[in-house]
Amino acid sequence: MHKRKLGKSNLEASAIGLGCMGMSFSYGPPKDKQEMTSLLRAVVERGITFFDTAEAYGPYLNEELVGEALAPFRRQLVIATKFGFDLSGGDNRPGVAGLNSRPEHIKEAVEGSLKRLKVETIDLLYQHRVDPNVPIEDVAGAVKELIQSGKVKHFGLSEAGAKTTRRAHAVQPITALQNEYSLWTRTPEKEIIPTLEELGIGLVAYSPLGKGFLTGAIKENTTFDSSDFRSTLPRFTPDALKANQALVDLLGSIAQRKKATPAQIALAWLLAQKPWIVPIPGTTNLNRLEENIEAVAVELSPDDLRGIDTAASKIKVEGARYPERLEKMTGL
Repeated sequence: MHKRKLGKSNLEASAIGLGCMGMSFSYGPPKDKQEMTSLLRAVVERGITFFDTAEAYGPYLNEELVGEALAPFRRQLVIATKFGFDLSGGDNRPGVAGLNSRPEHIKEAVEGSLKRLKVETIDLLYQHRVDPNVPIEDVAGAVKELIQSGKVKHFGLSEAGAKTTRRAHAVQPITALQNEYSLWTRTPEKEIIPTLEELGIGLVAYSPLGKGFLTGAIKENTTFDSSDFRSTLPRFTPDALKANQALVDLLGSIAQRKKATPAQIALAWLLAQKPWIVPIPGTTNLNRLEENIEAVAVELSPDDLRGIDTAASKIKVEGARYPERLEKMTGL
């Protein structure tokens, strides 16, 4: 597996990481712990060194799973986690759990994450969502103290806007911004990517396969259980899925020519955008995992990339990526 550096930092990660959320949260009930432990260890064997979790996934279940499963390999890995939700009520469903990035709460959250992850230092600590009630300078200052005390190595933000990123970076240099980025969510291209390039910050792309849609496995008649987060998303209504199929068809036509899969083309496209972008597709399936890893070997020429951009520019993506109440929590 090739390695990439996140921006100007010395944090090196495998070119493709693993988003662990779906193992415990958001995509139906938590998966079997033993099966997921085996999968996580298979991931390490295949060269992936970058793992993404959060205290909110469960809550806490995902960090516990990741910490236990990866303990034997800890020194060779980079594990990222997140703070920023008030989980005291035990309900962390999107839009239900409130935000809390008060400095004292950040420090409490980190102590919990350290224990669950079975580590002495968190490699990369993100603010999960920007808290409008706490100045970002105070958040960055709290993380700076945690870095100085040796409990955290690198600071990151998730779904923050360009201005917030600049303000935080001025207090404590940011190693990575984690935002949704894929062929059907290209909003970071307008302000975020130029800002990151200027400041020397890496981009960790979550949902690089459009929450499964860009794999081609989801059709207009696909139904989602109420425990599956996608059942609440405007972009996953039958009408939107039908309209957005054009994007999957585009990926499929290129995949056929390249002897690849639509998912591999979607990931290869992301990898080709900037050398400091690391996608973190999630999966609970070993075959899908191996498919994703093989995307690193797919080469898209400048002509291929221009062709994809030209064709994609003619496709209007239907449906908002989040309901309005959740969209308000992004891009501050």
